[in-house]
Amino acid sequence: MSVPLQLVSIRSDGTATAGFEHDLVGSSGPMQQLYVLLAKVAAADCTVMLRGESGTGKELAARAIHRNSPRAARPFVAVSCAALAPTLIESELFGHEKGAFTDAHARKPGKLEAADGGALLLDEIGEMPLPLQAKLLRVIQEREFERVGGTDTVRVNIRLMAATHRDLRGECERGHFREDLFYRLNVVSITLPPLRERREDIPLLARHFVAKYAAHRGPGLEISPEAWAHLLNYDWPGNVRELENAIERAVVLGAGNQILPGDLPEAVLERCSRCHARPDDIREALKLEKREMVLEAMRRSRGNYVEAAKLLGIHPNSLHRLVRRLGLKPEIERPVRPFGCPPA
Repeated sequence: MSVPLQLVSIRSDGTATAGFEHDLVGSSGPMQQLYVLLAKVAAADCTVMLRGESGTGKELAARAIHRNSPRAARPFVAVSCAALAPTLIESELFGHEKGAFTDAHARKPGKLEAADGGALLLDEIGEMPLPLQAKLLRVIQEREFERVGGTDTVRVNIRLMAATHRDLRGECERGHFREDLFYRLNVVSITLPPLRERREDIPLLARHFVAKYAAHRGPGLEISPEAWAHLLNYDWPGNVRELENAIERAVVLGAGNQILPGDLPEAVLERCSRCHARPDDIREALKLEKREMVLEAMRRSRGNYVEAAKLLGIHPNSLHRLVRRLGLKPEIERPVRPFGCPPA
């Protein structure tokens, strides 16, 4: 996913400003916290584990780490362990010698050699077969390996990053993932927030994807208020990738200068159970969404402003101002029952 370059730098107090290059899109509290963490990790040369649901941007985060690291001028190589058959992963990763198998007509360097001096991302590391996990463990420990069918030792100098949507601790307990490899990979763990936890980024993302896919139609394509209401209230289980696909579909199938609800995927319309209102404009749609987010945070925190602010990724003072601006004091000052409990 290609997006406009954004710059973030880290002040001494840990806040984000301009200077850190990345291709992620988002200005919410969770994303600002992510940028700060990525910038700190980029300056080091440690192994990184990127966690998060599918579609949250784990590869973009890995590329941001590499782009801002001392290895930035060297290659960044990504390998998807889920996209390759188990019989091909070893050859793809470690390379092979001529005659190693039937179609090995010449020596072929693997991704490890291609990433020498730079960084290697092993995407969906949880899909890697157990026998290869042992061989990868040696690479992490010794920075050396042999090509498939070879006996010569190949040494590499790489920064290793891994990404997964799986619970690797649970996979270790079930015997599907090596515990020693898990601890070698899990030096620094970074979790990317799902889109439902940073809904305030949806307008920014949606507008970006409209601009990306509607370029051939010329300027002026907008999202209707009714469509905004659906976009803002859907939970997006497929995260940013699902939102991008939904906007691309709407641009391709829609007509006129507005994206309408009928242009959106059926899943967005069917599962948008909270989307009953038809606000007159985007400001009203955003206001409705903010109200629900604040009220849910207050329910979860049992009326504690400090805890609710943490859930929302904002300062408690900002939460107080938001409550006043949205006129929520009467609702919040009622006795707040624990989240999920029915009224008495």
